[in-house]
Amino acid sequence: MILANIFCLLFFLDETLRSLASPSSPQGPELHGWRPPVDCVRANELCAAESNCSSRYRTLRQCLAGRDRNTMLANKECQAALEVLQESPLYDCRCKRGMKKELQCLQIYWSIHLGLTEGEEFYEASPYEPVTSRLSDIFRLASIFSGTGADPAVSAKSNHCLDAAKACNLNDNCKKLRSSYISICNREISPAERCNRRKCHKALRQFFDRVPSEYTYRMLFCSCQDQACAERRRQTILPSCSYEDKEKPNCLDLRSVCRTDHLCRSRLADFHANCRASYQTLTSCPADNYQACLGSYAGMIGFDMTPNYVDSSPTGIVVSPWCSCRGSGNMEEECEKFLRDFTENPCLRNAIQAFGNGTDVNLSPKNPSFQATQAPRVEKAPSLPDDLSDSTSLGTSVITTCTSVQEQGLKANNSKELSMCFTELTTNIIPGSNKVIKPNSGPCRATPSAALTAVSFLMLKLAL
Repeated sequence: MILANIFCLLFFLDETLRSLASPSSPQGPELHGWRPPVDCVRANELCAAESNCSSRYRTLRQCLAGRDRNTMLANKECQAALEVLQESPLYDCRCKRGMKKELQCLQIYWSIHLGLTEGEEFYEASPYEPVTSRLSDIFRLASIFSGTGADPAVSAKSNHCLDAAKACNLNDNCKKLRSSYISICNREISPAERCNRRKCHKALRQFFDRVPSEYTYRMLFCSCQDQACAERRRQTILPSCSYEDKEKPNCLDLRSVCRTDHLCRSRLADFHANCRASYQTLTSCPADNYQACLGSYAGMIGFDMTPNYVDSSPTGIVVSPWCSCRGSGNMEEECEKFLRDFTENPCLRNAIQAFGNGTDVNLSPKNPSFQATQAPRVEKAPSLPDDLSDSTSLGTSVITTCTSVQEQGLKANNSKELSMCFTELTTNIIPGSNKVIKPNSGPCRATPSAALTAVSFLMLKLAL
């Protein structure tokens, strides 16, 4: 009997040590119902192959036809359909901007998510997959495009927006699509109608969706030293046709019109998701991702909410859709808040300036110069999983990244190496849901205190 108890004790200790040595795995109720997100077109195909999901999806589409959310949820059959679909691949699906079936994908996305939102929200979740890239070739080439690193005297006289147009003409695809939208947007229909805005917008969308960003960004976000350059930048989208109108509509009315179109609604939601000012990051951008903000801004061009530079000032960068807050009544505060997301947005302004300067995280030197900002030297740190290192979503765990930047050529006050440490919120959140996986969670993780308690109990049993 004693030998049997000793054997059980040794076996238990072995299993306990194994459990303590192995890393915790996110199991249990926190992962219940989670699925890897797929694009909505594929999710619709998966749903159609399952009879229960397919019938519930048809029911939901009928429920949403001509009804508001409260009326829909008052119907038990509609509510049941929505609950079932929240457990289907359709709930987690996302789209890619410029994908082959983008409109169809967005229609599927909003058919689900419009039923989940309570009324008209100020900020809507983006239906697009998050941008995870950071320092792309676009930003590395920006220092060449803007003239940084060149002779200051030459750089100050350069018209970088003119250089951008010349570079576009050297690329067949860029030249073809740029010539197309210029021709369409400049074509006068009649003395009363200076152009066909609908066709102009379509041509602009094709240009910004099909031409690589290394060309389109250069034309939209080129840095300027004089008014002539800034005016060329403002004229990039042919604003007399694509942007300006006889009168400025109310911004909230313009937003309502935009949200009746799935494409326009999605691009606006994506802009808010990627350019909404954040005061918890170095750059004022969500996850310090300039590229995501610039891409979202360019993605709105060619829709009712098309933004543009408001003037030809080379020093101050102010952009806005063609609207005002006159006639807002008791909604004036909301209207002003909406407009400030364009006109007084530090994230968007910093992103535009950073691209023009050829930098990513812009650290202002003590003595301003035309030299390109040196990339921070990252100290060695524990490696992160690929899906966390470039995350653009906010989560609950904080990863501390410390970088050291050696000031180049600055000897005043015997300054030492400038150390910059910042924290970046990273994701431990299940994509497409509000469920957060807490570190070290999971039912299989044994604690040392529990193991010691169990060992003490068995030793007492042996003694008896």
